[in-house]
Amino acid sequence: MTFKTLFGAVALSATLLSGAAFADEITTFVKDGAAIGGTDPVAYFTEGKPVEGSDSYTAVYDDVTWKFSSAENRDLFVADPAKYAPQFGGFCAFGAAMGFKVPVIPDAWKIVDGKLYLNNSLPVQERFETDVDKFITNATLNWEIIKDKKPEDLKEPIVR
Repeated sequence: MTFKTLFGAVALSATLLSGAAFADEITTFVKDGAAIGGTDPVAYFTEGKPVEGSDSYTAVYDDVTWKFSSAENRDLFVADPAKYAPQFGGFCAFGAAMGFKVPVIPDAWKIVDGKLYLNNSLPVQERFETDVDKFITNATLNWEIIKDKKPEDLKEPIVR
């Protein structure tokens, strides 16, 4: 798959996301009423894989409901949410590197230097892993520009 094809998929996903609901108004990816679609963010660190959260174990952080697979994971998150919450509000790290806010899937993820990064698809994850440091740097720079914007307002990529 070429970069152009991957970029097109990211841009299309950003367009499709424009009808999604957002808690905290804009800065956190919310799907089905929960941050990162209800996936337990702590499980990536403790179990090394995505695990579906439960309505029985929730917490509110940054005006968003987060779900967890256990009370222990919820308590770990509440004690240090910045440690466990994904970077870029849970939006796609590769998309942020390109200047877009794009939804994510639970299976496209990587922990780098103790921080969780999520991506839009497995092919996008593969592209992200070709130069993780560069994409994280670009996403971090872009996040300051895009974090307070609605996905549908981001029509042009930020080229770095």
